[in-house]
Amino acid sequence: MQLFTDRLTLQTLCESDWALFEKLHKDLSVIKYVADPMTTSEIQARFKSRLAAWSKTSSHWLTLSITETKTANPVGFTGFFPQWYPYQQAELGFLISPEYQGKGYGKESTKAVIDFAFEQCDFHKLTANVTEGNQACSQMLLALGFTQEARLRDNFKLADEWKTDLQFGMLKGDRLSN
Repeated sequence: MQLFTDRLTLQTLCESDWALFEKLHKDLSVIKYVADPMTTSEIQARFKSRLAAWSKTSSHWLTLSITETKTANPVGFTGFFPQWYPYQQAELGFLISPEYQGKGYGKESTKAVIDFAFEQCDFHKLTANVTEGNQACSQMLLALGFTQEARLRDNFKLADEWKTDLQFGMLKGDRLSN
């Protein structure tokens, strides 16, 4: 599968994406709001679970690699975890290499994933959980038309500390009315 934006190509995760996947998962500035540091074997397990064939009824992440179309430089990863039965919902997520942050690539690639999820997969709702303090991600989701639906106190543990999650949502009908 491939998706295209003005500047980016998004395509299904493949074995050749391993080096960047590992690099981003070991970069503390990238995973700061996402997960605690993982061992190489934990990262490999996460990677391998995302290589399987995907459909909207799958029980694993759709993970797409993001590359600059003109240069073919790897930018990061994006995708979503489907909860088709019974909710027709999916949770968005992405990791962008530090050298490509602040260029609008997160927003551009997320918009392509939103379009795919609603138009091609017919999801009813997309959600995103953001660790409180991750202002860039929260602002991006709001700019894309998401609504902050909840603030979940002490909902997630990072570095042995409880963190508050901000939960964002977008209904297919919200997007169509914008």
